Amino acid sequence: MQDNLAIGILCVLGGGIAAQWVAWRFRLPAIVLLFTLGLIYGPGLGLLHPAAAIGQYFHPLISIAVAFIVFEGGLALDLRQWRTSGEGVLRLTAVALPINWVLGTLAAHFVGHLHWGTSWLFGAIIVVTGPTVVLPLLRHTKLRPRVAAFLRWEAIVNDPVGAILATFVMEFLLLQPSHTAGVSLAAVEIWPHLLFSTMFAIGCGIFPALLVKFLSIRDLLPEILRIPIILTLAMSMASVCNLVMEATGLMAATVFGMALANLHVVGISELRRIKESLGVIVVSCLFVILTADLHREVLERLSLPILALTFTVLFVVRPLGIFLSTIRSDLSWQERLFVGWIAPRGIVAAAVAGVAGLQLGETGDPSAALITPAVFAVIATTMLLHGFSLRPLARYLHLTLSDEPALAIMGANAWSTNLAVTVHQQGIPVMLVDTYSGALEKAARQGVPTLKAELLSEEGLESLEERPADYLIAATPDAIYNGLVCARLAPDFGRQRVFQVSPGLARLDLYRGVSRESRGKVLGEPTWNFSMIDSLFDRGWRFQSHVMTDPAQENEFPPPNTLLFMIIRKGVAIWIFSAEDEIQSEPGEGDMVILLQPPSPPAASSPAPAPAALPQG
Repeated sequence: MQDNLAIGILCVLGGGIAAQWVAWRFRLPAIVLLFTLGLIYGPGLGLLHPAAAIGQYFHPLISIAVAFIVFEGGLALDLRQWRTSGEGVLRLTAVALPINWVLGTLAAHFVGHLHWGTSWLFGAIIVVTGPTVVLPLLRHTKLRPRVAAFLRWEAIVNDPVGAILATFVMEFLLLQPSHTAGVSLAAVEIWPHLLFSTMFAIGCGIFPALLVKFLSIRDLLPEILRIPIILTLAMSMASVCNLVMEATGLMAATVFGMALANLHVVGISELRRIKESLGVIVVSCLFVILTADLHREVLERLSLPILALTFTVLFVVRPLGIFLSTIRSDLSWQERLFVGWIAPRGIVAAAVAGVAGLQLGETGDPSAALITPAVFAVIATTMLLHGFSLRPLARYLHLTLSDEPALAIMGANAWSTNLAVTVHQQGIPVMLVDTYSGALEKAARQGVPTLKAELLSEEGLESLEERPADYLIAATPDAIYNGLVCARLAPDFGRQRVFQVSPGLARLDLYRGVSRESRGKVLGEPTWNFSMIDSLFDRGWRFQSHVMTDPAQENEFPPPNTLLFMIIRKGVAIWIFSAEDEIQSEPGEGDMVILLQPPSPPAASSPAPAPAALPQG
């Protein structure tokens, strides 16, 4: 028993996280790797049989895990983004869903040869584009904010709605054999239950959010219990709603997350970070478990009609549904084409299909056994095709931001402006940020993108999301403010990618100085404080770029009396020099280095400080 448990944990958790890391390192769709891993563990090698091992608690646990994921997605749904994105979001969530349902049903019946009842259920299941698939893809692709908002809102909102729709159809199909009145009796019995369950789920989402807000503003929610209480409420409300009607727990969890985000409860940013980390673990485990639970008999039921149905869904149903739902909208043809193609299905579709196949099989419907292979064929195909084509298609349609590593410099002063201009002139994406528009004018006149914003404000963070950067240099004269900004943005950028001008030698003491958790990495040497760099600039020092053309130059580089600030390898990374780096990098052939150099010839009366040694790799 213990051996089986250890093997299961190693395969699911260890393999899932390893797949996530490989996907991050080599820029691959993580979902595709997880799906493949599950197929190997389950139908391939027969190492895992999750449903048999867990027993009757398998589907309830899956339901709670999915509720956790949609709750995390709900935290990202700010109504201000809805207004900013225009009517496109409303059309994708309210108009496209019923159209795709009808078109999917027709395709299932006439192409896949499923009975009408099973066809309506298939159409309801495939309307969802799960956040478990879409959100990881968005994290690895720098889409324009509007297009990313379209896909994010559609995935998160349609997921619970589609699950409820599929549950309603399934209850309708299960009701018919036991009553002679058929459709009329089903309408009388199911519709009130559906309306009540939906309203109950919405209430279960809004009420706990108001309770959390109430407790927070009255200091009745201790920090140590804030996140545990919120997560417990999310899971508890989802479980209660599922008792009333299956799948309504997803709606309650989504509404709860949205309510917390839009009520602006203090401390949600910490919850969001923790949930993102937990979400990666949950998504990894769920995909491996659900895929491993497929039986070989299911795969053996794949046939030409099912394959034809899959490609009809991809190339006809989805594009046609998006085209019809966005007629006379403000979406461009590029956005309509992109959204019409990108629609990967995820965990909700897989979970609903697994339950539906079992329950409908008891009714004697001969096509019920085909619902699971048909849905999983759509899931596998969309994950493969959409996962690998999202970035190339978005780039071809000019819907992405630059793939070059981007640099943000906070604090517009004389030397930081010169640094931004130097980097910009070499074709590297750079943005200068300051709270005073006058300080940004010089850089703007030379074509450098600028942002007037307070990066510690919600508006500033949202503005930064619209023009995402990969690295940050905090270069204001206020060392404490620099540290605050670096500490705030470190979870988003990565703690190895936020830098600040040295706050001074005394403040860098690992025990008595400013905690590393409360500041960024030191830019350059500890002696390079703001005053020193500013004084050098006043004495004529300027930033210069240099491309390494001969590897032999490395032994003579950098020139004497210069300060090395960064090494840029286009399309790969930016290495910003910091004395706190335990492993340094050195420039290679074709790399660009940014140096702070004295005027030529150097003034004899202005001795230069000892330059930093070239980082050794």
